[in-house]
Amino acid sequence: MQPLDGENPGPAASAPLGPVDASVVPRFAGIATFARLPRLDEVERADIAVAGIPFDSGVSYRPGARFGPAHVREASRLLRPYNPAQEVFPFASQQVADAGDLVANPFDLDAAVAEIEAGARALRERADRLVVIGGDHTVALPLLRAVAAEHGPVAVLHFDAHLDTWDTYFGAPITHGTPFRRASEEGLIDLTASMHVGIRGPLYAKSDLDDDARLGFAIVSSEFIEKEGVEAAIDRVRARVGDAPLYISIDIDVLDPAHAPGTGTPEAGGLTSRELLRMLRALSDLRIVGADVVEVAPAYDHAQVTAVAASHVVYELLSAMAPRP
Repeated sequence: MQPLDGENPGPAASAPLGPVDASVVPRFAGIATFARLPRLDEVERADIAVAGIPFDSGVSYRPGARFGPAHVREASRLLRPYNPAQEVFPFASQQVADAGDLVANPFDLDAAVAEIEAGARALRERADRLVVIGGDHTVALPLLRAVAAEHGPVAVLHFDAHLDTWDTYFGAPITHGTPFRRASEEGLIDLTASMHVGIRGPLYAKSDLDDDARLGFAIVSSEFIEKEGVEAAIDRVRARVGDAPLYISIDIDVLDPAHAPGTGTPEAGGLTSRELLRMLRALSDLRIVGADVVEVAPAYDHAQVTAVAASHVVYELLSAMAPRP
């Protein structure tokens, strides 16, 4: 690994260990950590650890998100140290490291959820915050359990085509369509500050929306963004979240299939990648305590379209979490 180059701010002696220098080692060479960052075991401690969860036993339609973390890491090789849109060096102002993958039992959902929560808690002993690459959206529940154990109920900003507050699938209470219902029932989320963004498509019944509101979520739909614009959506999000500790959970299917074909439950009429990135950039002054980006399924991806989008989403999250002068 190379220390960050001299154009980055901060004294060299205390500068975080940054990505491999692409002028020395070509981007296509070497181990694909996220953005070619150091591994967690190569640094004393991290401000943010990026971890994968290769798990998709909670899916209800297309499988394959268990291969998402590796796919996103490969696409992240092209990311660079300076983010001009946010005017920040996300890897120079904080130590970011790749923590590898959390192991989750692929045959037992309950065991997997327990293992993910335990793994997230253990990583927090080495890193102040986690950004996770899934995996299916089931992983949000154990991650929220780990976050709420430290911060109490948190505002959840959930980007998704789907509510993910259904009760059960085939009698199973924990799946990729139920994590936020369970989180609400367990008291993990702030019922006054949580919101879905990008919801669209058919529902099982109108009562789904009533249940969702009762569970603590407001909604900025894809139709609202189409009609009122991204800035109006940002205003609604910021007004809802306020100064609450914020957990951001991003299902890549919030993007239109044109921008993210490689996902398990695609829905027409979604956001563009540009719209999603713009919204994330507007959150940099909020109290982000953790995040996940999930449901990238490489078997349905072509030319890394979905993985490229997901890698930039993670990059914007890391940039939004970077300290400002």
